[in-house]
Amino acid sequence: MAASVSHWHSYLGVIVSRERQRLEHFQQAENILLTLLEGVHAREPRFLVDYARNLEAFEFALCASEDAVTVEVPLRIDGDALRVLACCSGDTPAGHCSGMGTCCLEVPSPGTDLEDWTSAVGVMEHGGGADCLVPGKVLQHLKELLVSAIVCCQRRFLLQPGDLSAENLREDALELSLLIRGGWKTVRFDIVPVVRRQQEPLQLKGRQSDRGFPEGSLQKATEEAHFIPASPHCWRSSTHLPILKLLQAVDTLKGPRLDSLRLLNQLRSQDWGEEGGKGGCTFNHLKMVLLWSTELFPSPEDWQDLEGSVYRLLVILLRCLATGHLPHFLHPEENVFQGEPLDLASLYRKVESFAWDPRRFLRFHFGFPARTDSWQADPSTRALLQLPSKDGSYWDTAYFDILLSQFQVYQIEDGARHLAMSQLLSKIQREIPQQS
Repeated sequence: MAASVSHWHSYLGVIVSRERQRLEHFQQAENILLTLLEGVHAREPRFLVDYARNLEAFEFALCASEDAVTVEVPLRIDGDALRVLACCSGDTPAGHCSGMGTCCLEVPSPGTDLEDWTSAVGVMEHGGGADCLVPGKVLQHLKELLVSAIVCCQRRFLLQPGDLSAENLREDALELSLLIRGGWKTVRFDIVPVVRRQQEPLQLKGRQSDRGFPEGSLQKATEEAHFIPASPHCWRSSTHLPILKLLQAVDTLKGPRLDSLRLLNQLRSQDWGEEGGKGGCTFNHLKMVLLWSTELFPSPEDWQDLEGSVYRLLVILLRCLATGHLPHFLHPEENVFQGEPLDLASLYRKVESFAWDPRRFLRFHFGFPARTDSWQADPSTRALLQLPSKDGSYWDTAYFDILLSQFQVYQIEDGARHLAMSQLLSKIQREIPQQS
């Protein structure tokens, strides 16, 4: 059953109407957080206060759920003078697994600022006896300063009862979590120390740079590396802020691109979650899907209306759920689904049932989510979505155009795209005769 234009826009209108209030709550909670971070900086000038929080506010307003806001606390350190070395098993005690993509940040000598950090926080021996900045000790130092700043603010009556909960600071985690009240809403901030370092802008192998994005946006988003703790002994490069910068670039393009993200995120929060809110699709997954859809559907013709825009994201999400693989936009060799407790089969059923019958879901409710237990997946669609692809031929515009046509939302007049879609469909029909 197709949903009318009014259904789509009415649903979106309610979502957008809530954003201004969410932003006000964020700003109130952020003011308290900044007061604490200023207290940290006053005690330890090597931790800086970054007042440019527009990206975090932008993300918080977009996200309908109560996801934590990641806040980076920069270290006053010349990141460009550090040497980035790959972590190996010998770098971590007791066989601690540091994980893929982790590194050590070696402190060269001499270097006044760098030596100050190692003398204050501690060093770690790395092959050859070089001094390295230890993330676990940096975290512990920051934690102690945060606790001291909280106590000081309480004594000076800068915090009212119920403004802040630091209970989660007791946990042994790689971020420092604070619950801060903004109006009647509580915002969770995950605070992480970060070492920033200039780097060569990322080159996307085999992909056209900035395809679908404003010119130069990829270079601006990736010109700086952000190293955050990956373990008590190793750092990793975070893509959190680069991804948000790309999202902000998408927001400058015409068409309801971010509206599509808003709408699907509301559905994720309302109807696509698992019991207890665990194991479902996340806002980070949807952000990745939007960036891929921006690249794979670069034509403004794809983003003319809300329904068509939503389906551009849906076909990519369904493909990823069916294959169990969502490639990271900046590092496609990484599977964003990997390591997360996802019930992909259940999630796929919910997303596909929405794709075939959106009207049943485009409503707000406070009870149980829309039932999909009895939903029978369309076998031809599922077969298309599960086609194996080692050469990437099923991760391009022509393939997703076929899926859009399957859902009857393909209204593109570009003759070259029609031809590419037709040729790929003929290839699929030869390889899988039952699809013909």
